[in-house]
Amino acid sequence: MVKVTEEAKNKIISLLQEENTTLAETYVRVGVTSGGCSGLSYNLSFDKELKEDDKVFEDNGVRIAVDKKSFLYLVGMTLEYSGGLNGKGFVFNNPNASRTCGCGESFAV
Repeated sequence: MVKVTEEAKNKIISLLQEENTTLAETYVRVGVTSGGCSGLSYNLSFDKELKEDDKVFEDNGVRIAVDKKSFLYLVGMTLEYSGGLNGKGFVFNNPNASRTCGCGESFAV
């Protein structure tokens, strides 16, 4: 399961409103690709359609789609949003990551 904090949900709603769409018709797609300074990088996007091998979760009113390959790396992850002075953006709080880079966009297991 992937969890979503209230702050992340509010930011997702704000971004979807800019695209004239809603949570009810959109999935938040979270994935992992190879690359980045720690070996694996996170991907975050919006999608209106599911793929055949997607696993779907809903937390805090947000529907999340994760492809089968990325799922193993993301189980138990919490999607957060930080808008403070030290940085602004989505934060992936991943208990499976043994090491993360300074920017938080890549990790190793």
